[in-house]
Amino acid sequence: MQSAFGDETVRAFIPPPLPPDPPIRFDGLQVLLEQANQAVGRLDGLASLLPDLSLFIYTYVRKEAVLSSQIEGTQSSLSDLLLFENDEAPGAPLEDVQEVSNYVAAMTHGLERLNSGFPLSLRLIREIHEILLSKGRGSGKQPGEFRRSQNWIGGSRPGNAAFVPPPPELVVECMGKLEHFIHDERSHLPVLIRAGLVHVQFETIHPFLDGNGRLGRLLITFMLCEQKILRDPILYLSLYFKANRGAYYELLERVRSKGDWEAWLDFFLIGVRDTAEQAATAARGILSLFDEDQRKIESLGRAAASVLRVFQHMQRNPIVAIPTAARKIGISSPTVAKSLAHMVRLGILHEVTGKERHRLFVYDKYLAILNEGTEPIR
Repeated sequence: MQSAFGDETVRAFIPPPLPPDPPIRFDGLQVLLEQANQAVGRLDGLASLLPDLSLFIYTYVRKEAVLSSQIEGTQSSLSDLLLFENDEAPGAPLEDVQEVSNYVAAMTHGLERLNSGFPLSLRLIREIHEILLSKGRGSGKQPGEFRRSQNWIGGSRPGNAAFVPPPPELVVECMGKLEHFIHDERSHLPVLIRAGLVHVQFETIHPFLDGNGRLGRLLITFMLCEQKILRDPILYLSLYFKANRGAYYELLERVRSKGDWEAWLDFFLIGVRDTAEQAATAARGILSLFDEDQRKIESLGRAAASVLRVFQHMQRNPIVAIPTAARKIGISSPTVAKSLAHMVRLGILHEVTGKERHRLFVYDKYLAILNEGTEPIR
């Protein structure tokens, strides 16, 4: 579509509504779809066996927040986020950490709304976006509102951009058709296929001035949870997209320019399969580590009870300072200090600052499992 922008006329892309026409050819996708569904099912089954699923979700959500924000250019690490949440001074720029923290809050809000029976709707998408951009970078870019001006991807203006999404006057119409597809009960497409289609369509419409990438990735998980493919939010594709950024952007462009949905879905289903398998491996590794370290603590005898309380706190907070831990657990600072010292001697934790005051203790083996793939993009 020809669209005026300033003194120049630009070609904006208006995606045809879903489902794709001609229909998707499943002959080359069927095996991958089956593998992806099985991997997601195994992950969902494993999650039900975890003694504290909320703990896994708590840490996994934070890992996803870091990865998704890194794709958008932040340099914040998982450690920076954990320090920020524990009221310690982060080592990354505060704006970067704030952006990741916003992502955690937006994700949590969306999942709570879905769990209460609220539909995955345009209203909910706007609510999530408002939280995503509530503080720090992007907070001046109309949080919670569909854009009222033209945006573009790549280049310095729409005239030399790599891609120009629909003009602002068509955003609500395009998003309305996308919402209809999400809830179209006549669609017999498998949920994983529909999630893959919705992600591309959302990214193509680019309905907000900022935050489209992060929200588009969240939609995948929200759809799987709403459709009961996952009981809990434990599948996130940001690590896969981050590791395969070139192919990801190239395949989005192939859908827009050639209608090659099959190539995109092939890539997407491999990501779902591999990510679900990696998440299951991480969950088993965390369970094994906690079990091994708990047995070490139980060998302490009388001191074990207070040490276990601090150990349980560190399962949610792999980086702690004594005053903050004492306040959050509700026991005295000396008791926390003694418990941490026990765990250092047992080889469970390390003190990383080398200071007498303001010391930080790290559950590094646990953090290593969580940190996999979260190194900032340089």
